[in-house]
Amino acid sequence: MWNYDKRLIHPVSVQKPDPMSASIIISQLGGPHGELGAATRYLQQRYSMPYGELIGILTDVGTEELAHVEMISALLYQLTRNLSEEEIRKKGYAAYFVDHTTSAYPQAAAGVPFSASTLAVTGDTFADLHEDMAAEQKARLSYDNILRLVDDPDVKDAIRFLREREIVHFQRFGEALRIAQDKVNARNFYAFNPSFDTPAANLIQNC
Repeated sequence: MWNYDKRLIHPVSVQKPDPMSASIIISQLGGPHGELGAATRYLQQRYSMPYGELIGILTDVGTEELAHVEMISALLYQLTRNLSEEEIRKKGYAAYFVDHTTSAYPQAAAGVPFSASTLAVTGDTFADLHEDMAAEQKARLSYDNILRLVDDPDVKDAIRFLREREIVHFQRFGEALRIAQDKVNARNFYAFNPSFDTPAANLIQNC
């Protein structure tokens, strides 16, 4: 259960419409390293985590990623509101406009719609946590690339905030991995990796 606070996690105040910037920032809504995928991944992974501390971290980060979805959507709205037909034609937004007008449809910058096929929810504690750390680095890289391409200081402010949070999330998943590693020994490792996976597992469990 969540309580919804009717404000953005970080202010977004873009004064100048810029459909070109919107066409690349949209990747962080529905692209392969975007916020919608991150929120979905973490909030589903938590169900198979064996320790309360890991469930808590995934819930915290997954919930914050939903707030990032709001931020990106607000950016997209502000960058495309009140566009003229000429701006849409000349600034590379026409193909998107035909299908979605100026709504915030989750897709990658390349135009590929959001797909859950990019998400890893394996049920294996270590596989999922390593995936999460890699996902945060890929998201940070996407924000790095966006910062290289946008000029508006109001847009850069929001993107820098989101980039910094990806670094914090990477650190939190590193903490989660250390917690899991500290709790693992020869007797409980195969609680996540069942003994039928390898013939050697029975030997390890009997140590």
